[in-house]
Amino acid sequence: MKKISIIGSGNWGTAIARIVGNNVRDSDAFDSEVRMYVFEEMVDGRKLSEIINTQHENIKYLPGFQIPDNVVAVTDAGEAARDADVLVWVLPHKFVRGAARPMVGKVKEGAVALSLIKGFDILPGGGVALISDVIHEMLGIEVSVMMGANLAGEVAAGKFCESTIGCKDVGGVGQMLKKVMQTDYFRIAVVEDIHTIEICGALKNIVAVAAGIVDGLELGDNSKAAVMRIGLMEMIKYAATFHQGSLLSTFFESCGVADLITTCYGGRNRRIAEAFVRTGKSMEQLEQEMLNGQRMQGPQTAEEVHLMLKQRGELDNFPLLVAVHRICIGELSPAQLIDCIRS
Repeated sequence: MKKISIIGSGNWGTAIARIVGNNVRDSDAFDSEVRMYVFEEMVDGRKLSEIINTQHENIKYLPGFQIPDNVVAVTDAGEAARDADVLVWVLPHKFVRGAARPMVGKVKEGAVALSLIKGFDILPGGGVALISDVIHEMLGIEVSVMMGANLAGEVAAGKFCESTIGCKDVGGVGQMLKKVMQTDYFRIAVVEDIHTIEICGALKNIVAVAAGIVDGLELGDNSKAAVMRIGLMEMIKYAATFHQGSLLSTFFESCGVADLITTCYGGRNRRIAEAFVRTGKSMEQLEQEMLNGQRMQGPQTAEEVHLMLKQRGELDNFPLLVAVHRICIGELSPAQLIDCIRS
């Protein structure tokens, strides 16, 4: 019986824990206990892990939704990964290396990972790497990915949506992961195009910042549609430029155009970017005021992408992605966004 562990406990990690916990509870293929790695913090004078294990609710990141009692919060990443056959990674991308270090050399032989993480990793010697490659290199295990139009609150509420798993072994590991994740309201498609799925998950957050800027400037739906179209084209171009073999069809899965639409209308990157334009406050301050300890990943991902584009001499070929970065660091005003993408 395969044992599932979840590495991360934010709103998306907790929503996934609800799905996984319920799916494995009465399964004859999976161990019923699911460990969930929780970065310990104090909430109302109590440890978050303690609250989760006694109240079976993540009152900070996903309040109002019960977590199955077979999901056990642990505060040591190495302990969370012990004896696990499947490691489901779902935490901010900048914390991946720190969470993986205690697991090095200790992961069960034959284990696999499923990354739900959206972003890139800046390499010490320059350049950027996909998060799936970072996990693979650090732990020596095969890594699949899952991305889609999946706002955590709506998934937790059981509202119908789709997601896309990318896996080298579609018929074997891919179908096993589908059993772990799929419900009657959360439908999973499995394809082979891992890198394209992961690129979509990272770059759509940058485009969502641009969409939020458009909303903040009150430019209307036509302008927002144009920004989304240009953003999608740059996502496709980025995948073709840096990861040969990328399939255009992948962009029409939930991980592609659907996730882009959802994020540009309902995600945290869009909301913070709109408030950034309307209030004049910094994005960091707005994160603290609006996200209850969570982070928007668009500006950091834009910085990582800008680094890669600059190293490869590609800045002129990705005007939207570049403009978002320059606005986030204060080189351009939000009002200059449209000027950057007119040509």
